[in-house]
Amino acid sequence: MSSNIPLNLSELPIYQKALEIFTLSQNISMYLKDDLSILKPDGSEDNDIYFSGDIIQQSVALAPEILNAELERHSERRHKHIASLKRLTNKLYKNSYRLERSNSNGKDFLPILRNELRKFKKLQRNWMLTL
Repeated sequence: MSSNIPLNLSELPIYQKALEIFTLSQNISMYLKDDLSILKPDGSEDNDIYFSGDIIQQSVALAPEILNAELERHSERRHKHIASLKRLTNKLYKNSYRLERSNSNGKDFLPILRNELRKFKKLQRNWMLTL
């Protein structure tokens, strides 16, 4: 992923934190998958399994939004990427709470994800001032 990224962008703390959040989300989702993929006694699936996929989709989109905002020359388009990044972060936060209510042993790792998201939000506020 970082092979075609200019060196200075990949060194941004917010970019590095986005990659950490992606890795953490992916690991949590893989851990939760085993518990949530089991069918219920009535043959239906656990709806919380979709939230585990959502955290991966949302976290994988963080880094590209940061890069798009950094590389965008027009401020209006840059603000669209920033707004998208905020929405993704908020959705990740909400989905982590939804997953914490699931019937899984992996839910103990979700506070760690939220803690990293809080750090990411602080980095995001400081980063936005530099754009």
